[in-house]
Amino acid sequence: MKQFTIQQLKLGDSASTKKVFTEKDVLSFAEVSTDFNPAHVDKEYPKETMFKKQIVHGMLVGSLFSAIFGVQMPGLGSIYTKQSLKFTKPVYFGDEIEASVTVKEIILDKNRVVFDCVAKNQNNEVVIVGEATIMPPKESHHA
Repeated sequence: MKQFTIQQLKLGDSASTKKVFTEKDVLSFAEVSTDFNPAHVDKEYPKETMFKKQIVHGMLVGSLFSAIFGVQMPGLGSIYTKQSLKFTKPVYFGDEIEASVTVKEIILDKNRVVFDCVAKNQNNEVVIVGEATIMPPKESHHA
């Protein structure tokens, strides 16, 4: 796991992760979150919706940002304080999503870093945009 203090981060720094979302992921997330909306978990129901087939929970896709902040940048010891998400396109089973975060603003006196957040599918279409505020660790503790 990586770890960056506010002094080690600079505007434009970025990190990303990729994941292919499966039906198993969606069913597991439904169990954990208690969100059994049929748009996610029912094979027949979505045929009558604008999506035509099952979609991945937006918050499950959005959790990729949490993974980046917790283990890559700023990493170990970071505290997630704020997140906005706008879901711009549906994510379907089998889609490969790349989530990326980029340092947008550094607020030294408050030990806060604001990140732009973007997730794109395998066709380079934006599926989520947002912004997060993170408190990086105060000091580095490398294992």
